Amino acid sequence: MALLGYARVSTSHQKLTLQLAELKAVGVREDRIFTDTMTGATDEREGLQRLLGRAEKDDIIICTKMDRLGRNTADMIHIIDACHKKGIAIRFLENGLSTEGSMGKMVIQILAAVAEAERERILERTNEGRIAAMDSGVKFGRKPHPATATALSLIQQGLPFRTVAEKTGISRPTYFRLKRRLINEKREDKERQ
Repeated sequence: MALLGYARVSTSHQKLTLQLAELKAVGVREDRIFTDTMTGATDEREGLQRLLGRAEKDDIIICTKMDRLGRNTADMIHIIDACHKKGIAIRFLENGLSTEGSMGKMVIQILAAVAEAERERILERTNEGRIAAMDSGVKFGRKPHPATATALSLIQQGLPFRTVAEKTGISRPTYFRLKRRLINEKREDKERQ
């Protein structure tokens, strides 16, 4: 039986330090801790895949929190089931839950569903905030090139890409996108008449 640890942060701006310290404090050797720096929304994580490949029957995987292992119910259940079928237990330090035994697995599945519901609520609130911002005039997306108006005028005059690029600094894709836009606007004007 081996204690294996898994730690994950979502971005490179976050640090694994606290999770690593907690795992070491409960007896996980440093060479048996697997880490990832990426979103938990996918199980295509190198550290997780190495951990699952290394874990054997009677091993125990320890995570500090449930959301470090997976973000949604399906992902959590998939990982827990795969480990359960191999005889591998998973423990979460934050709440003391473990998949050891049939009751532990059931509790984990219920809590994973609650965690997913909370994530959905966060996404809903984020989307509501985005809609409110758009209603108040905030514009999202890429900012237009500062020379777009000038470039449009030069393209309308029939100037070639090289000339327009030299005068405005726009890229080839932007030139042709603006040219298509002018063609579409002319077509729409003719259709309205």
